[in-house]
Amino acid sequence: MKREHGHRETSSVKAGSSSMTANKEEAGGFDELLVVLGYKVRSSDMADVAHKLEQLEMVLDDGNSHLSDDTVHYNPSDLSGWVDSLLFDLNPTCDQVIPDQDSEYELSAIPGSAAYPRGKRTRTGSNSSTTRSMVVLDSQETGVRLVHALLACAEAVQQNNLKLADVLVKHLGLLASSQAGAMRKVATYFAEGLARRIYRIYPSDDVGLSSFSDTLQVHFYECCPYLKFAHFTANQAILEAFATAEKVHVIDLGLNQGLQWPALIQALALRPGGPPDFRLTGIGSSLTGQSIQEVGWKLGQLANAVGVNFEFKSIVLNSLSDLKQEMLEIRTGSESIAVNSVFELHRLLAHPGSIDNILLTIKSIKPDIITVVEQEANHNGAVFLDRFTESLHYYSSLFDSLEGPSSQDRVMSELYLGRQILNLVACEGEDRVERHETLAQWRNRFTMGGFKSVSIGSYAYKQASMLLALYAGADGYKVEENEGCLLLGWQTRPLIATSAWRFNRVE
Repeated sequence: MKREHGHRETSSVKAGSSSMTANKEEAGGFDELLVVLGYKVRSSDMADVAHKLEQLEMVLDDGNSHLSDDTVHYNPSDLSGWVDSLLFDLNPTCDQVIPDQDSEYELSAIPGSAAYPRGKRTRTGSNSSTTRSMVVLDSQETGVRLVHALLACAEAVQQNNLKLADVLVKHLGLLASSQAGAMRKVATYFAEGLARRIYRIYPSDDVGLSSFSDTLQVHFYECCPYLKFAHFTANQAILEAFATAEKVHVIDLGLNQGLQWPALIQALALRPGGPPDFRLTGIGSSLTGQSIQEVGWKLGQLANAVGVNFEFKSIVLNSLSDLKQEMLEIRTGSESIAVNSVFELHRLLAHPGSIDNILLTIKSIKPDIITVVEQEANHNGAVFLDRFTESLHYYSSLFDSLEGPSSQDRVMSELYLGRQILNLVACEGEDRVERHETLAQWRNRFTMGGFKSVSIGSYAYKQASMLLALYAGADGYKVEENEGCLLLGWQTRPLIATSAWRFNRVE
């Protein structure tokens, strides 16, 4: 097990439709989640190494004071072999070590003693009890324990074994605090989410809707390329759809702070032959109604400065599913229409039928282009443990990509993502709005809804790749083209996907 320090492992961006799926052969059979978190542990060795580490701690407690009194650090390339040799040197009969038979729970899924209180251990040939000294090994061991403890706690929650879950969750904070960087931050949020679910102390129900969330999103925009990539690729598809139109109308299903539209306004101003008249309809929740008007006013100032005739309308809704065609004031035949959604549609999945309703509304206005950006993840399955495991992988990659010098943008970006984790882990039913689905699932929804895919194109792919070069650790970001859609990921994992659609007039 080896921890890489001082730099990240990265590889160059590959043009064309390169695969972003983790290749176990290339990774040498290492456990995928632990690789994301910075540890190299072969999947086939996990159980064996965990058992040997448990034995090692017992042996260190059993009279080897010259070792147990001090901190023991290790960082071997062959962890299993190293533990074997040390066990043999300390106690050639170590295979006789057994766990405490009086323990209430069988916690063999967790390496070492992560879920056991320090204290009694029973050994073959002796009925005596011993008091453990705290043996602090390298953070790699506790990193393995931490991941297993998180998954074991999530499994206990799924089985509604809240007594066991309570035992486990109380150890998660200590294990998380022993780590550094992205692993500590991610584990802390997931541990908090589990604790909230166990003790029924749920996060605020305005996740993703409050003005505070809008502010956090601005910091996320400034800190990393994900939102910029989303806006750029969507804008490129909209510009191509508006290429010859004299009047254009963009309907933004989630205006937030309007960060996407200054770039589009400037691009329209530079269009050969002069800019078209630009009408923007911004949709937001009742919690952000006042700020929507302020955003529209600022965008109007920019449009006036660059010579674009601009018209703005705001629509305030409690839920996007309440949107109706008549609210949009469609001017049939006189303008080209684009509908834009960035990280908005997945929230409707909490309300059965809402996605179908919004797609019917979009279809009724016959837009020339629909641009959709969503998280590339499957966080909406029926099984809690599966959702938990998938989201742990996903957010570990996101947090790892944010690693770097501390700044306000970085801290607020982590909080922005942390609020998503808490909602995803702690909440259920209509309160769980973070229900991300994969590009394949959205492709199926739009196809069944009567829409046809529009290729975003190679130009956007090349420009997006150039955009990523501006960021620290740029080699870690990967752009992939998938059947006309563009995905942005970190290392081997795709994280967000941009797709474009149009009304299929043949139907």
